[in-house]
Order: sequence, then C-alpha cells, then structure tokens
Amino acid sequence: MNPLDIMPEEFRRLSARVLEIAAGYLETMDARSIPPAGTGTEIERIYRSPLPETGLPEEALRGLTEVASHSRAQNGRFFGYVLGSGEPAAAAADLLCSVLNQNVTAWRSAPAAVTLERTVVGWLAQAVRCHNFRGILTGGGSAANLMALAMAREAISPANERGLRACAPVAVYASTEVHMSIPKAVALLGIGRENLRLIPVDAAYRMIPDQLEDALRRDKNLGITPVAVIATAGTVNTGAIDPLPQISNIAAKYSAWLHVDGAYGALGAIALPEKFQGLALADSLSLDPHKWLYQPIDCGCLLYRDAAAAHRAFAHSGDYVRALSTDPIEGQALFEESLELSRRFRALKLWFSLRYHGFAAIRKSIEKDLAHATRLANAIVQLPELEVLAPVELSAVCFRFVGKMDLAEDKLNAVNLDILKNIVARGRVYLSNATLHSKFCLRACIVNHRTTDADIDAIPAEVLSAAQDVLSRLKKA
Repeated sequence: MNPLDIMPEEFRRLSARVLEIAAGYLETMDARSIPPAGTGTEIERIYRSPLPETGLPEEALRGLTEVASHSRAQNGRFFGYVLGSGEPAAAAADLLCSVLNQNVTAWRSAPAAVTLERTVVGWLAQAVRCHNFRGILTGGGSAANLMALAMAREAISPANERGLRACAPVAVYASTEVHMSIPKAVALLGIGRENLRLIPVDAAYRMIPDQLEDALRRDKNLGITPVAVIATAGTVNTGAIDPLPQISNIAAKYSAWLHVDGAYGALGAIALPEKFQGLALADSLSLDPHKWLYQPIDCGCLLYRDAAAAHRAFAHSGDYVRALSTDPIEGQALFEESLELSRRFRALKLWFSLRYHGFAAIRKSIEKDLAHATRLANAIVQLPELEVLAPVELSAVCFRFVGKMDLAEDKLNAVNLDILKNIVARGRVYLSNATLHSKFCLRACIVNHRTTDADIDAIPAEVLSAAQDVLSRLKKA
C-alpha cells in the first residue's frame, strides 16, 4: 500500500474529526471575536515550523483546531469588504469536490463536472435575465474581468498573434468608481493604464453618460479605437449601478464592446430586477456567486453573448489536449474558452447549494440583506452624530461619525480612521472603509446570510461607543 494512501475506514474517522472541528467552529462563531486573537508575530510563531520528515497525524489534527481559532470569524456582524458568508451546505459539498479531484478542462476529463458547470452557468444567466448568454466559472470577478477584456480586445483590435504594436492606438473606458481589477487587467493585456479613460460620476456615484460620449468622441477624432466600455452594476464602494441602457447605446454607437462588472451587485437582480434594466444588453458580464450567493471561495463567473468571441481570445492548445470527439457534448473543451487549463470543480458546491436550499431561499436571503442595509441607513439618519455619505442603492452603507463639534475635514478623516481601528480591535462588529470625495468613511456591506436585525442594530451603538473612546484619548493628548 502506498504510504500516502489511507483505508476507507481511516478516511471516515479522519473526516469525522475534521467535520467535528468545522461544526465546532460554526457552533461557536457568533460568540467569537471577529478578528482572531494574536499578533502577526505570535501567529507566525505558531505556524512557522520545520518541514516534517515523518508524519505527525495527531499533531496535524490539533493544528487544524488552531487554524480555526486563528481565522477570522465571519458571523452575522461581519460587514467588511464584499465577501459572501460561505453557507455550510455548499462547504460540505466542497469536501466531496476535493475527494473527486476532477480537473475541469474538458468533457472527456470530467464529464459530470463539465455538465454541471454548463448547468449552473445557465442558471446564473437565467437568474439575472441574460437568457441567451453562456459562460464559464472563474476564480472570482478579477479573473472574469480580465477574461472579458481579453475577449473585447480580440473582438475589436486583435493582438494575440502580432501584439498590440501592430494595432492602432486603443482605449478602455470606465467610471472613476471602477474596481481595482480593471486597471490591473488593462495593464496585463498590454493596453496600458494610461489608455484607461476614467469617466466622472454623478452625485449617486454613477457614470455620467454624456461624459462617456465626450471621451469617446475625442478619442475617435484622434484616431484612437475604443476597445471596451466597462459599466458597473454595484460599485465596490457604494453599490451604485451605472445607467446601463444609456451606456449600452453609446458603446454601440462607437462600436465598443460593453462589459458590465457585476461581481458585487448584478446578482441583486434576483431580488430587484427593476434596478438592472439593460443588463442583457452587455457583451459580457462578471458575477461572483462567492459574494451574493454566499458560496465558499472561490466561485466567480463570466457570462458572454458570443461563444465565438471566447474562442478567438483563448483557443490555443497543444496536441496532447486535442479533443478526440466531434460530438457537440463530448467534444467540449473548456480550456478553449478560458485562461485556465487546470480548473477546480467549482460548480459542485453551487449546484448542491441551490438544489439543497432552493432558489426561493436564496432570493429571500438577498431581500433580507437589502432590507438590512435600509434599516442601517435609517438608523444612522436618526443620529445627529452620524452622517450617511452616499445613497444606499444595494447593500453597502457608507457613513461617518461627525460628532457634535465642528471638526475640520482632515480631523474628521483621522477621527473616523481611529474609530474604525477601535471597532475592529474590539472584535464585536467588523466594518471596512471607503473614501468618497476625499471623505474617509465607515462602510458596512451586507452580503451575509447570518445577519439578523440585532446585528444591524449593534452597528450604530458600536460606532458611537468607539467614537467616545477615540475622543476621550484626544482630549487627554
């Protein structure tokens, strides 16, 4: 017997112990401090150890408990970033995913996995009313956005064979609220960040269509080809939704590819379809089920209208992976539609989660998140010491402490930064931050199936208590 193999009975015992650790973590999650105890140096001391020459099974199992205790607790009061809550049914399916160890490169290497991926991608397209789209699962929105821009570049200004130097000058257009993955993608694709045109936003942080058209017109007069316009359906700071129908008309007028970055917000269309009119006008759309479908990381998705565009961008392979079947199902090769060759069985957890809970339960949970954001904003408005800084379009609430003193803006920014640090250190509530019009703000993003009304109601009280601590220290200084 190979020393790396274990008998089925031993696997059962091992799995039971691992599941007990996981269940214990879930059971105690609500009572835990959200950030784990221990400094960086202390945690390094625990886990930085020599490479073991011989097996240490019991010590390794005890180490898993330590890992759980030093991991952030994503309970109902975690409102940081845009991060889904990792619902447990999907997590349970992830164990089987690892045991099956399917490499989802093509149908012949993973028949069930490829079929399930096609199925759940179709479900996602249906859920956001992009019925004729197809697509592929990715590691997240950043990968999906990169792939979308690669497709746009090859559709508008092909460079895969001869490079961008052989092409006319090109540009990409997005709002000033665009996600950080877009400038990264523009750089990686050789377009260059200097050729990313950042379009101003209105008071609600939505791209201004007239400003977009002005930028496109100026570039056209200079002989610059527009590769893509990127609209955002749920900006990372405030959840703003760009005016998609108007932007679509302008992109079409200038023959530009329209990509919608919906990694955070577009799945909100499940509960609020009226807010996402024009989503189906896009050429491509990124989604993140590991955000607002609560899936364990990683599970992103790229949807697109034209399958041929994906093949133009990504089809390049060696003979060793050549499809041996001409059957339309059995000959499917996902590596011809993706940056990746080796690909994890991401579809399994999503397929299982949706079947286990039902789509209505997912919709209800998204509706609850939206209602919680409104509840928080309404509570903040009632408090003179706090100020909402942006419209609440989806489930992100940006606000700050203003107090009762007349503090200068730079002082207010510093006070709110200290308040955020104080809140995180306390461990009861976890907020993140944003900067809007040079104002540092506290930000709660609610994409968490565990959150209750009581968790939401804890936020203003925690902020005011932290503010009192900060101001007391300032008075003593």
